[in-house]
Amino acid sequence: MSASWVSGTTSRGREVGLLKWSDVQGLTDDALEEKLYAARSERAGRAALPDFARVHTELHRQGVTLQLLHLEYLESSPSGYRYTTFCKHYRAWVRKPRPVMRQVHQGGDKLFVDYSGKKPHVVDPKTGEVIEVELFVAVLGASNYTYAEATRTQRVPDWIASHVRCFEALGGVPRAVVPDQLKSGITTSDRYEPGVQRAYEEMSIHYGTAIVAARPGHPRDKAKVEVGVQVVQRWVLAQLRDQTFFSLGELNERIAELCDSLNERVTLCVREVVASPDLLIERRSLT
Repeated sequence: MSASWVSGTTSRGREVGLLKWSDVQGLTDDALEEKLYAARSERAGRAALPDFARVHTELHRQGVTLQLLHLEYLESSPSGYRYTTFCKHYRAWVRKPRPVMRQVHQGGDKLFVDYSGKKPHVVDPKTGEVIEVELFVAVLGASNYTYAEATRTQRVPDWIASHVRCFEALGGVPRAVVPDQLKSGITTSDRYEPGVQRAYEEMSIHYGTAIVAARPGHPRDKAKVEVGVQVVQRWVLAQLRDQTFFSLGELNERIAELCDSLNERVTLCVREVVASPDLLIERRSLT
């Protein structure tokens, strides 16, 4: 041990009355540590931990650093932790596993729907103008069966028409449809009781299904379609990169062909790797 460590320890011993060997001979290691370091432990116990959930959120904002957040923390808690300990506690908080509810999907139970951020395009045959269009994606929860099509816009008529064509392609209607909280389907964004757009709600009543919107800021509520969108982008859009389409109909014909290929590929993987009866029953009911 260093001379400074020995000096500091003997100084603490004098402060608490541990002057001779006989004073410490009968103490256990824990009791001795408590006597020597009680003041330090009490100080550490008084230091309030910061709200690391807020710290984590603030770090995602442009220009915000841990050093800045530590200074703000000391303004509200002057006797708080120093920067090194602050960072240590934050890293320990980040490594903690977050509770996640596991979703068990049953055949025909839920259909997850969303639009792709990456868009296909068509070319106006008269002017040669390249027009970006929207890509609607729907994924069944149990089987990962995927439906995709291109539409002109994300407005209510296109949004509802995509659902109708999706139901026709599936040959049935799921018990619930899980959309994101986009304006075409959800008028009032709310964690528990979002307001469903009137025409969208009438469609759900007509088909005997329910609209269960994902919570705002919770992409895991619709993780199936989040992954499905990525798969469609890589499996469908990537293959369209060098092809030219002069109408929405031509584009959708090609997308349908690629989706059939995708679904056959997914089905083979499910049968070979997962072999779950629930997954297979839903897929067979669609073919």
